[in-house]
Amino acid sequence: MGLFKTGALALFVFFATSAAAQTNLTLGAVNADPGAPVEISADSLNVDQDTGVATFSGNVEVGQGDMKLAAAEVVVNYNDQSGDIDSLTITGGVTFVTPTEAAEAQRAEYDIAGGTLLLVGEVLVTQGASAISADRMRIDLQTGNAQMEGRVRTILNPEDG
Repeated sequence: MGLFKTGALALFVFFATSAAAQTNLTLGAVNADPGAPVEISADSLNVDQDTGVATFSGNVEVGQGDMKLAAAEVVVNYNDQSGDIDSLTITGGVTFVTPTEAAEAQRAEYDIAGGTLLLVGEVLVTQGASAISADRMRIDLQTGNAQMEGRVRTILNPEDG
């Protein structure tokens, strides 16, 4: 297999570590102010009056500031004492997008008050031409710091120069 293409060297580095591996990375600034409105659109909404759980289903899109999420289903979890939205449980092929990155996972937990997003299951993050994957990724939405855990793998593509 040749690594040369039109005179430029394309470097592919596969970095595989043990299942307990961790990698830290910084995402671009994400404007996901926990006090900003959370906008949700979906094909349907089911509200269970007994539990107070709201479930959005079908082509669900969630937005808060610059942060955008899409998935098959979003369950809104409310704080028992205040009645405010506490967190979102997002399932069914999650896509997370900011102005500079994109990530995919099987499911996610968005802790609105804590300002963190946890992506779980076959997480894949792309930043330009580079990609990194892992089993889990926790993002601090205010700082943009992210930590990836479990079988971290990456492909680094230096720019043609």
